[in-house]
Amino acid sequence: MDTIWLTGAEWLAVLRIGLGLWWLESWRHKDRKAWFERGTGIAWAAGIAAEHRWSAVRSGFEAAVAPRPRVMAYVVVYAELALGLGLITGFLTPVALAGGLLLNALYFTLMIHDVAEQGQNSMMALMSVVALFGMSWQTWSLDSALGLL
Repeated sequence: MDTIWLTGAEWLAVLRIGLGLWWLESWRHKDRKAWFERGTGIAWAAGIAAEHRWSAVRSGFEAAVAPRPRVMAYVVVYAELALGLGLITGFLTPVALAGGLLLNALYFTLMIHDVAEQGQNSMMALMSVVALFGMSWQTWSLDSALGLL
């Protein structure tokens, strides 16, 4: 494989780190006080789920998220932080990439009517797939340095 400036493995690491920075920014811009104390994030998602065109999304949200809004707020916020840090540092990278792919699929499905959200989540999912199958943890990662994977 011919590349410019960096090796193929290094470019995959750049992709992984960039995706991690995207997740970290998603975490950073959240108003955590509003999410945790007032439940704004889950309430917003509940409004979208209640009007969703697919009944499976409505019933799934009611079964999994609505009964435990405070817990789910913490899950969402800290999952984004964990994904960002895991991908930036390259720690347990395949787990972070698979988790991010799952979270993007959930976000994409919930926000199926929002073109901007579809674009963001589909691109993040694509980056996860490329980084996962390209084994982006081979370079510039704790996984590689510690011989974990």
